[in-house]
Amino acid sequence: MSDIVNEFNAYRSKMNEEILGDNNKIIKRIFNLDTNAFQAGALDVKTKELLGLVASVVLRCDDCIKYHIGRSYEAGLNREQIVEALSIATLVGGTIVIPHLRRAYEYMDAVEAQR
Repeated sequence: MSDIVNEFNAYRSKMNEEILGDNNKIIKRIFNLDTNAFQAGALDVKTKELLGLVASVVLRCDDCIKYHIGRSYEAGLNREQIVEALSIATLVGGTIVIPHLRRAYEYMDAVEAQR
């Protein structure tokens, strides 16, 4: 089960390296903005990761969901906190996000199996 975590992280790293290797100023600035937006500020990192997770579910971006689940665990959030955020995302997103919720649970299980 944890293979999906390793595969996702390896693919993401490989493709980010390729994308950034093209040295496109706009793409690099977007990546930088994304990195900086999730640093602690008026909101702590945990809160920002949960906000990112909720937005990712509502926007139905499975890669984004995986990324923010992983980052949420890294930030020290636990399953109960992540599930509560997923419940808000499902409420806001409606039943169309349920397939993404299933994949989110699968990915949480995989992350937890690695720990």
